[in-house]
Formats: sequence, C-alpha cells, structure tokens
Amino acid sequence: MALEMKVPSPGESITEVEIAQWLVETGDYVEKDQAIAEVDSDKATLELPAEASGIITLMAEEGDAVAVGQVVCLIDTDAAKPEGSASTPVAEAPKAEEKKDAPAPVAAPVKTETYATGTASPAAKKVLAEKGIDAAEVKGTGRDGRITKADAIDAKPSMGTPGLGSRGEERKKLSMLRRKVAERLVSVKNETAMLTTFNEVDMQPIFNLRSQYKEDFKSKHGVSLGFMSFFTLACVRALKLFPSVNSMIDGKEMISYNFQDISIAVSGPKGLMVPVIRNAENLSFRGVESEVKRLAIRARDGQITVDEMTGGTFTITNGGVFGSMLSTPIINPPQSAILGMHNIVERPIVRDGQIVVAPIMYVALSYDHRIIDGKESVGFLVAVKEALENPEELLMNNDVAKSLEM
Repeated sequence: MALEMKVPSPGESITEVEIAQWLVETGDYVEKDQAIAEVDSDKATLELPAEASGIITLMAEEGDAVAVGQVVCLIDTDAAKPEGSASTPVAEAPKAEEKKDAPAPVAAPVKTETYATGTASPAAKKVLAEKGIDAAEVKGTGRDGRITKADAIDAKPSMGTPGLGSRGEERKKLSMLRRKVAERLVSVKNETAMLTTFNEVDMQPIFNLRSQYKEDFKSKHGVSLGFMSFFTLACVRALKLFPSVNSMIDGKEMISYNFQDISIAVSGPKGLMVPVIRNAENLSFRGVESEVKRLAIRARDGQITVDEMTGGTFTITNGGVFGSMLSTPIINPPQSAILGMHNIVERPIVRDGQIVVAPIMYVALSYDHRIIDGKESVGFLVAVKEALENPEELLMNNDVAKSLEM
C-alpha cells in the first residue's frame, strides 16, 4: 500500500513551507519516525519524520514551496526491508552467478529523471538560443546543476575580455525563513516610528560579582553566571517602572501587559532565532541562566519550535558576542522596543572625580515612538543602567547569597 505523506501544519497562520533539504532519495528504505526532510516555514526550520516504514518516492524537489496538506512523498509500506541496510536503495540487478529460479528482488520505484551539470531544460534552451548564449557559460541552480528557465532569463552575454582575477559567483535561493525575516524587517522600518536612544554602562560591579561567585554558582547549579541574567532582570525591573515599553499597538488600541516575556536573540544554524523566556519576572538568576542555556541549545540543534519563539513582550539582543561596539537594533514586531547589548571595552571614565579605566558597554534602546515617548524611553534605559551599575541593591535586595541561591 502506498501511503501519501502530506505536509503537516507547523503552526497557526502558516499556510506553506519550503523543502529545504531531502535527507533521503527516491528508492531508499525509511523507518517510521526517521527524519526524511528539513522544511522551512516563515518562522523556523523543522524536520519532517516518516509516518511509516517502507520504500519512499519523492514528489517534490528541494526549494519547492508546498502548501500545508500537500502530498510530498509516497511510502510503499508493503515493501520489504533490504538486508544489511535500513536506508539504501532496494532494487539491484541479479548477479550473474545467481540461479534463474531465485526469487526476484523487490523492485524500487523508478528514480525521477535528473539533468547533468550544465544541461539546460527545454525552456531554458529556447531562451538561451534567443539570446545567443552558450549553455556552457551559464551556471545552473536547478537540481544536479540543471539550467532552469529562470537561470536562462537572468543570464547575460559576455561584456568583453575578463581580467586575470576570479570572476565566479554563486546564486542560491533564499530560504523561506530568511525571506520572511527580510519582509518583517522592511515592514518594521516602514510601519513604525522607530527611534534609538543610547547610554553607557560601567560593568565593573557585575565583573566583581561574577569574579567572586561564578565558580560556586556553576558548581552548584550547572550553569554559568553570565551577563544575560543581569540584563534580563534589569529589563524586568525597568519594564515594571515604564509599562509603556512593555506594550504593543493593535489597530487603534494599545495593549499593555502585566507580565514580562523576554525574547532573547540567539544564533542558530539557519540564522537568528528569538526564543522567549516566559514570565521572566518570576525567575531568579539561576532560573534565567538555565532557561537561556536550554533555549540556546534547542536553537543550535534545530529543535526550537514556533511556539517557543512566539509571544514575547520585549527583546534583548547581544551583538557584543560578535564584536559589535554600537548598533541600532530593529524592533521585533509586534513588540514596541528592543535592547541592544554590545562588546565590553576598557575605556577612561570619571569616577569620584578621578579618571579611571573601566569596562564599559554601550547599550541601545530602539523603540516605537508612536506609543513610547522620549521621556519613557530614556527613563527606561537609565533604569537599566542604574540596575546594572548597582546590582546588589537594585537586583539582589542587598543579599547576594540568597539571590544567587548559594
């Protein structure tokens, strides 16, 4: 029996996905729940598991956009599993020395025809002929290097004798996730009144605390005492003081939240992911660090889900891990503000009337001026600065050991 595998819905409001990569080929034997493909939605990359064991026939190619519910492959559940391998093509020609009355091997479905590298499809040949361009001069982006009609349309005739340097180029289709990110970033710039305010933070007090307690903290809790817990809890405090920063616009209404769900930007294999720390106002330093570690691992391993990246009320992004000194982060819609962290550099500052060298970080708050006024935005960033420069009093209630649960 041929089982039709359809694209499952990866989340609410998602109507189509893109086949990012097939992990098997037509004719392979697959086991139930084996990952057979990676699919990109506009929010995340997910694995597609086999719904049954059998021989698979692919019905879509890499790069194809397929609707939720569309059939993407067939699995012959009656096919026998080949001996010695769980995922190798089954059909093989009988060896010459085999007896004629030996049982015939199970036949695999005929593989889909492919084109050799540099071969143009019929439609592409026609376009190239009209342009007078040799197919050998065109780099194909189709399956197995096939020159597609789109490649032929984009191809340009030679413009003279090339120079001595390399003139190669690579063209590849943006993933659905990357295209959606691009659309969202452009819409933010066009649809919000975004401004950015800046400040600087003397990180010496946090350096002192981490130097004194980080080893005991890690040995007891299994996670490092990093900067993210200080910044997260400082933002939670500031959001309570300035609730407009923890608000969103919905049509003609402004929605304010009495909880703080903090989105944390982390780097994943498919690009930037923004998982959410739920109810950060209820977490301790250990709770924040544990959640940051858990979400970062899931993002790195490609296991992050759409639900884990949906619903934040405020975002923190740390460009400092890549060496950024200063930036203007872009708001993560539908949120109204985002805090940008940057690298820590020793700079001369004035402290108690004396010029001293201190570890300084520049911080930036981008905000939607439609609902957040300059007073609130500047006040929020100053509140973050005050908490980071006086963490024992403002974040730990003058009880460091209890706050770190030592």
